[in-house]
Amino acid sequence: MDYTFTFLGLDIPIIPVAWMLAKIVVVFAGVMGLSAVLTWAERKGAALIQDRIGPNRAKFIGNFRLFGIFHLAGDGLKLIFKEDLVPGHVSRWLFWIAPLLAFIPAMMGFAIVPFGQSFEWRDFTFHLSVIDPENGMGMLYPLAIAALAVYGIFTASWASNNKFSMLSGMRGAAHMVSYEIGLSLAVIAVFMQAGHYDPHRIIEAQTGLWNVFAQPVGFLVFLVCAFAETNRLPFDFAEGESEIVAGFLTEFSGMKLGFLWLSEYIHLVTISALMATLYFGGWKIPFMPDPVGLLSNWLGPWIGPWLGVLLSIAAFAAKLLAFCWFFIWVRWTLPRFRYDQLMFIGWKVMLPIGFANLLFYAWLIHRAAA
Repeated sequence: MDYTFTFLGLDIPIIPVAWMLAKIVVVFAGVMGLSAVLTWAERKGAALIQDRIGPNRAKFIGNFRLFGIFHLAGDGLKLIFKEDLVPGHVSRWLFWIAPLLAFIPAMMGFAIVPFGQSFEWRDFTFHLSVIDPENGMGMLYPLAIAALAVYGIFTASWASNNKFSMLSGMRGAAHMVSYEIGLSLAVIAVFMQAGHYDPHRIIEAQTGLWNVFAQPVGFLVFLVCAFAETNRLPFDFAEGESEIVAGFLTEFSGMKLGFLWLSEYIHLVTISALMATLYFGGWKIPFMPDPVGLLSNWLGPWIGPWLGVLLSIAAFAAKLLAFCWFFIWVRWTLPRFRYDQLMFIGWKVMLPIGFANLLFYAWLIHRAAA
């Protein structure tokens, strides 16, 4: 059967196009929804760690509170309807586009991540990542997109035209660029071991042994650099409310502030997904390297494949949520470093360790090939 339609003289396949649109919608809605929930989890986690109650007053239908999660609706409505103040001293057009420069790269980073096992149906192969494998970009894509995140922070600080925001922009640009080097070195070592930079290939290469056990030093370098890349405590120097008011956020209000806030949590989700993919086997389940194949043999070709796909998605989601919680836990446990300590760690600790880790695995691979 020919699953195509003609548009402007071109034969367009229906199923691949529909599948691509469905993946875009699901990933966009999922990342946005999880990022919103993380704002509640942040406050609830802080309360748990500090022996407080946290958000618990918002109700829905009588006295139904559900641990205060309905505060999310209040936060969203507040940001939507809050007066959008634009101070007279700002650069207006940069002030308007800065939230988008932060938000759009944050949303784009997740597109390459496989969030479940690929499966076949009616002679079509369906990949559970927005960008299909063997695309020529692989894991270089999120690294390139992450490098664009600094433009959102720096544009917001420059457009705000005050000393606190400008100091925030310089801090953010310096530490994000500094830690990108160490993070990239850790990722290159993973590429070398997997023999490829496509995330699907990297996940398959972790059958039997996750990279967190094969490359523990590289994982620690990636983890530390991830905190700096996402502007999270103990490396949140771009905001630093005890030192520079709120940094690049100082002059923003309404949905502009909402987009900048959401961007931070979207970065958190994306970096957690990358960590799960690069070091914890992605969607793979311990002792079950092929959920679709195994459950197909057990339960038959009608139920088994679908349950296998759902199980692989659940495994990936569990790893992703575990890392999201870890970021929250660290934020409310460790104090902020001094700025000179941050730069010292980036250039004189993470960079040499990242280089040493890369050279060590290059030597191992060369020795094994010889």
